[in-house]
Amino acid sequence: MRFNPLRSMLFIFSILLFGFGRVSVAADQILIPAAPELGAKAYVLIDFNSGKVLAEKEADTRLEPASLTKIMTAYVVFRELSKGNLKLEDMVTVSEKAWRTEGSRMFAQVGAAISVENLLKGMIVQSGNDASVALAEHVAGDESVFAQLMNQNAERLGMKNTHFKNSMGLPDPDHYTTARDLSILTRAMIEEFPEYYKWHSIKEFLFNNIKQTNRNRLLWRDPTVDGVKTGHTDGAGYCLVTSALREGMRLISVVLGTKSDNERANANQALLNYGFRFFETRPLYKANEKLAEARVWKGENTTVDLGLPRDFHVTFPRGQYNNLKASMEVNNSITAPVKQGDKLGAIKVALNDQTVGQIDLSAMKDVAVGGWFRRGLDTLQLMLK
Repeated sequence: MRFNPLRSMLFIFSILLFGFGRVSVAADQILIPAAPELGAKAYVLIDFNSGKVLAEKEADTRLEPASLTKIMTAYVVFRELSKGNLKLEDMVTVSEKAWRTEGSRMFAQVGAAISVENLLKGMIVQSGNDASVALAEHVAGDESVFAQLMNQNAERLGMKNTHFKNSMGLPDPDHYTTARDLSILTRAMIEEFPEYYKWHSIKEFLFNNIKQTNRNRLLWRDPTVDGVKTGHTDGAGYCLVTSALREGMRLISVVLGTKSDNERANANQALLNYGFRFFETRPLYKANEKLAEARVWKGENTTVDLGLPRDFHVTFPRGQYNNLKASMEVNNSITAPVKQGDKLGAIKVALNDQTVGQIDLSAMKDVAVGGWFRRGLDTLQLMLK
């Protein structure tokens, strides 16, 4: 019979609650090779939906990000667009500082008026440093102030080993990040701004009659790759963040510090192929659906429905879906008041007794403190328990 995660979860909850036994069926032996050996200084491969790390090397080592910095620059601008503080058609006057910026350029002329949309495309596709500075100045008035926004967003996202000093990625001792932090950022950008993320798949961009080509080789090699960003300085080496979508499964690969453009592309391709070959991701439970209820003492209601704040995806070795076992833990010692979103339990999914996924169960509504009669009755019941 096909494995039904929800039915399995409810059954296991019942046997845990009532103390019945459970018969375990041994799964087939799981054989997964180690990730490919790469010459990069650091890398990480994660699943987009579950966040599970599938491969890593020195993922928390602080390194120069070079132009991978522009992923955060784009993210900050996307947030400003989503909040209505900017519009894509807004015109930006290019300052002399932006025009004189070193490194890769989209060839924006000083004093020129360029739309936010074209500056974003010039930064994302061509990796234009001039576009990065122009956007930073337009959003925050000054690039150093914009860097503060970058750092505030990094902290909010949980990027624990990241600090930015500029919008484009020019070397600075206080400008650093990690492979893991870049995967966190990229995941957030794709999830929050899919309407803008699509620009990362643009292969060529024409501006001022100059054809500007995306340096991400995998956009030409692999039709499942739709981003994300290249980077290079002498100190950082050749870096690349990629994302690919195959049969509904999206992976994010971050490779830092390779020795050539071709090597960074090959390293990302190897990681993506490894992840798609040996792992799969499935959605198990949807957000905002009742999955259980918990007993509430001394409240207006005696129970509260429990659900998930977001869809729950699990990544596991390919071919092992029918061997997943789900269980639920519910806190039944809850005293009112209860606030919507309070964490009152958890769902765990295991494969061969190894946890492969876990998510908190949250209260789906508030439960206020009950009247004197309910409080008194529940106090008596608790004393007699």
